[in-house]
Amino acid sequence: MLVKIKLNGQMIQEDVHPQTILLDWLRDHGCYSVKRGCETANCGLCTVWLDEKPILSCAMLVSRCNGHAIVTLEGMQEQAKEFAHFMANQGAEQCGFCTPGLIMNVFAMEKELKNPTEDEIKEYLAGNLCRCTGYMSQLRAIKAYLNRGEQS
Repeated sequence: MLVKIKLNGQMIQEDVHPQTILLDWLRDHGCYSVKRGCETANCGLCTVWLDEKPILSCAMLVSRCNGHAIVTLEGMQEQAKEFAHFMANQGAEQCGFCTPGLIMNVFAMEKELKNPTEDEIKEYLAGNLCRCTGYMSQLRAIKAYLNRGEQS
């Protein structure tokens, strides 16, 4: 099946098997930030944006992305560098395996919710699992990042 997909700003047109999973296709195209975690669409490690909305790439066929735009963390390096400082300052980095999916959802939440409460942040990110942390340092980093414009 011929698909035409804009990946991180670059148009890609190629033949794909109709049952190819988006996660595998992205990794085949050098998007190594997209991780395979649970293989049951429950951990958030494979989160990417499809037309600026977060999706789980392990639960999406490439064929369904035909004519759409996909963004991975590789396509958001400047924003990711800024966020990384907040994570480091709060000691929120452990192994880092879950971080790309978390960051993609934080950026989506930032676009979607204005001044989210702590409960709204937790609810928005409930699908992102981390096996290393207790989430408190990540939550502090996210809150500091979202409030960065309010600092005097």
